[in-house]
Amino acid sequence: MNTLRVKIAVLLVLAIVSVMALMTFVLFLLLGPPVRPSHGYGVAAKQVALVADLAAQSPGAVRIFKEPRGHPFRRTTEALREQLEKNGRDIDVVVTHTHRWRPGWLAVWVPIQDQGWIRLPISRLKPKGVPWWGILRWLFLITIGATVVAVFASNRMVRPLVFLENAIASVGPDGVIPELPEKGPAEVRATARALNSLSARLKRSMESRMRLVAAAGHDMRTPITRMRLRAEFVPDDEEREKWLNDIDELERIADSAILLVREETGAEAPERLRLDKLVESICKELREQDLDVTLVNANPVTVLAGRLKLNRALRNLIINAATHGVRARVSVGGDATTARVTIEDDGPGIPEEILGQVFEPFFRSDPARRQNIPGAGLGLTIAHEIVTRAGGSIQIANRPGGGLLQTVSLPEVPASEAPESEAPQTESA
Repeated sequence: MNTLRVKIAVLLVLAIVSVMALMTFVLFLLLGPPVRPSHGYGVAAKQVALVADLAAQSPGAVRIFKEPRGHPFRRTTEALREQLEKNGRDIDVVVTHTHRWRPGWLAVWVPIQDQGWIRLPISRLKPKGVPWWGILRWLFLITIGATVVAVFASNRMVRPLVFLENAIASVGPDGVIPELPEKGPAEVRATARALNSLSARLKRSMESRMRLVAAAGHDMRTPITRMRLRAEFVPDDEEREKWLNDIDELERIADSAILLVREETGAEAPERLRLDKLVESICKELREQDLDVTLVNANPVTVLAGRLKLNRALRNLIINAATHGVRARVSVGGDATTARVTIEDDGPGIPEEILGQVFEPFFRSDPARRQNIPGAGLGLTIAHEIVTRAGGSIQIANRPGGGLLQTVSLPEVPASEAPESEAPQTESA
């Protein structure tokens, strides 16, 4: 209910109904309330006179009541009595209604001298007074018509906003807005033109940034190679080992930067994958590399993603847990809509104040560990980029008992669809 469309519709309905109600009230003041037709009272008076005469001649032929029943209508009673007087009959009839607030037949009670009352149903007699039920029905019909008009008008008024909302919702994982059709009203065309221009500038900016990073990583290879050759001629063995370690670090950073650019710009056709089998193959491969990795359980789940990219992302996360977290325990499961891979470790975790920075490039929770564990600090960044482009998410949190908990969530594909690939291919480390 808390939407602009609903608010505009409600405002229009209230405005239209309020204006119509005010106009009706003003007409009542100027012209008086509407008067019901009185042509039925002549017929009713003749019927009452006839019944009174028959009852006087044959008193046992009709049912006698002690008193009138129902709700009396004073104005209608007076009108019927006046009509009887015009016809030369002085009968003190009483008009009542069985249900005060529901339409139905009126009853005319005819007094029989010293005996009681006779009930005479009258269906065509219109009660005197203001026809409130008719007025309420009139306002009800106005409300329905005003609601239809208000809903149509509000939809037309907020259409440009819906257009913008759909445009923002269509932004892909790469942050680029698909080209929008420049048609419709002038305002909508101008908005589409501005969004298309913004998308083009954003795409050029991202491509320029990617080219810059890729060029920097590629150009670093030549000086790194020269430095490696010169380091080989350092006479001191300990000093030479330090130089080679630093050069290896620079080379890993350059390779990771180029790999990150490839992940952001490259495209791989998604396919249906058995996530449990892919994780099982990754864990087996990492155990062969002497990493402490345990597959706790692997429930069958199927996802739609690029095989090589998802393999790389999961490898990065599991290696991160097995190296920085001492050991990795992996589980695969999910529900009807989401497939999940949870990775637990027994490491020191990450301080809460910097936990939100884990996906930033070159992030390190402890810069000192660079000397012990090789890596460029781009593993989590690359994994986050791959999983996000596949429509999933990664959550990283500290475990209550110590260590880190990494959770990868991906949309699950129903198993009833086309058969999936079950022989995952893995990459070398």
